[in-house]
Amino acid sequence: MTPFRTLLSFTLTGLMLISPFASFAQDYPSKPIRMIVPFSAGGPTDVLARSLARSMSDVLGQPIIVDNRPGAGGSIGIDAVAKAASDGYTIGMAHTGTTAINPHLYPRHPYDPRTDLTPITPIVSYTNVLVVNPKVPANTLAEFIEWTKRSGVSANYASGGNGATNHLSGELLKALTGAKLEHIPYKGSAPALVDVMGGNVSAMFDIPITSLPQIRAGHVRPLAVTGAKRSSFLPDVPTMRESGVLGFDEAGSDLWFGLVAPAKLPQPVVDKLYQATLKAMQTPERQKAIHGMAYEAWTLPPNEFKAFMNTDYVKWAKVVKLSGAKVD
Repeated sequence: MTPFRTLLSFTLTGLMLISPFASFAQDYPSKPIRMIVPFSAGGPTDVLARSLARSMSDVLGQPIIVDNRPGAGGSIGIDAVAKAASDGYTIGMAHTGTTAINPHLYPRHPYDPRTDLTPITPIVSYTNVLVVNPKVPANTLAEFIEWTKRSGVSANYASGGNGATNHLSGELLKALTGAKLEHIPYKGSAPALVDVMGGNVSAMFDIPITSLPQIRAGHVRPLAVTGAKRSSFLPDVPTMRESGVLGFDEAGSDLWFGLVAPAKLPQPVVDKLYQATLKAMQTPERQKAIHGMAYEAWTLPPNEFKAFMNTDYVKWAKVVKLSGAKVD
């Protein structure tokens, strides 16, 4: 075969390999897309997902149908994403727990987020805030830690359940400071917060969307946020680092929600979903909705999101091991 014919053969072969993906991406999406939300309908994650789905539908020109698949801290839903066809017609609303915590928490976790998912982009970030019952004699984090160490004091903290981020935040505080705290797990953060307000439990780590109204009403007192920087919704509340507790931000304390898809999703489809998400996030309606849920809008290109998820996976593995938490 002449050099010219060899070059022509390689060129034609390359075009044959590329053209199906290019053609598919050009036509995509040609039917409705399913967005799996790994939590029950009506909750904060569901509200966020449905709001985003409406805006993305407008951008892509196809309906995005929310499919709620709750259970196992979100892992059941994201496992359904991981096992779906890699054609762009199934995406999922993942979060810190489903990709960084649960794989270390459940002994027989069904998927590996590093290899079984295609990261598209984060959507929002948020932080936990440590709140205490107003009768707790502490106005700062340092005073709270000292109070827990006093002889005869029975200090405890509530969480939404073993392995929840507010449980792990409490265990991390204990490990970093020596605070004497007993963990009281609840079936969800809402009843946990009720008992903190009632004085049955001393403290808990909570998300701003549920704690802000109680803080403003004086039912709980905020001491510190777990993130690397202050929350714009709680600008007067210092970070753990500012309060003298080092190591929280390095441990993966910033929390997030984001879009993922099955592994091996063609790059042109990944790019199209990413661009559609960016456009959807920029609408005034979306910005207002995100702010109303006390989240910070946050996006990354797919390759950067993948790198972030891999780092987050390692960070939270250490926290889970430290806590000793396991869920059968």
